[in-house]
Amino acid sequence: MHEPTLHHVEEIFKRFQRPMLDVNRQQAMVPANCEVLHNAVGTAPGMWFSDQGTVFVSMPGVPFEMKRLMTDHVLPRLRTQFHLAPIEHVVVMTAGIGESFLAEKIADWEDALPANIKLAYLPSFGAVRLRLTGTADGQPDLRGRMLALLPALRERIGEYIFAEEETTLEAAIGKLLLAQGLTVGTAESCTGGLVAHRLTSVPGSSEYFRGSVVAYHNDIKQEELGVKAETLAQFGAVSEATVREMAEGARRRLGVDVAVATSGIAGPGGATATKKVGTVCLAYADATQTISREYVLDRGRALNVEYAAQSLLTMLRQQLAAM
Repeated sequence: MHEPTLHHVEEIFKRFQRPMLDVNRQQAMVPANCEVLHNAVGTAPGMWFSDQGTVFVSMPGVPFEMKRLMTDHVLPRLRTQFHLAPIEHVVVMTAGIGESFLAEKIADWEDALPANIKLAYLPSFGAVRLRLTGTADGQPDLRGRMLALLPALRERIGEYIFAEEETTLEAAIGKLLLAQGLTVGTAESCTGGLVAHRLTSVPGSSEYFRGSVVAYHNDIKQEELGVKAETLAQFGAVSEATVREMAEGARRRLGVDVAVATSGIAGPGGATATKKVGTVCLAYADATQTISREYVLDRGRALNVEYAAQSLLTMLRQQLAAM
């Protein structure tokens, strides 16, 4: 029984005014030959074992607890105990192109990388992070030499690069809007406000985001956004014609420089004879143009909504970058 950990667990249960069970006491039981790593944000401690120069670390499974322990204890101790060659990372964020297509476009660039610099493709939802990892080779300014590789990368895939740092697509969009002094708003149907949520998740977004109209019902599309009844009758709610009028209406209604809009059939129901589940229509409007696109995503309701939001944000970034 590790008494400091037991006291820590007891304090947590006392703080939340909950009874402490015997199973909770067991979390303070640790192997006698370990060094206990204090878990400041949970009850299960980390454990550090060292045997003949090899280190084993046992961590709690809750992700935010594990991350805190890595930051507070594990990484600092590893840096002290093991002296490895310095490494540098350079990250390039891309969106709007799949991993395999990306790899094909930059194959010659990747093949020409120096032996001490490796490229990793790290796909995430709707984006691919390219991470260059350089290992010290005795030559000066490793990071500078890595950054010097980026202009050739931009020549091949510049239209898909939204940042050359660890950041999100919505944060990159915010920087573009601020730099150009523009405001933005959204008109959303199938995404139900997700695009607005992502844009406003960025600190300081009140400088450029003015508002959103979640026009789920056709009446709202007409009354709040000015979509014409004849457009809905002729083309339907899920159509490029309708979503273009939604984007244009949002510009007027919200008084913004640029607006984006979504409409689609998220599923699992709602398909028609001419439109499949997963059909999504997206639009972008500014003072000089309105553009629209149609996709058939069909990855299940939740993913259809996520992909629609990601695709619209990608469209928004591309248009802002082209201004």
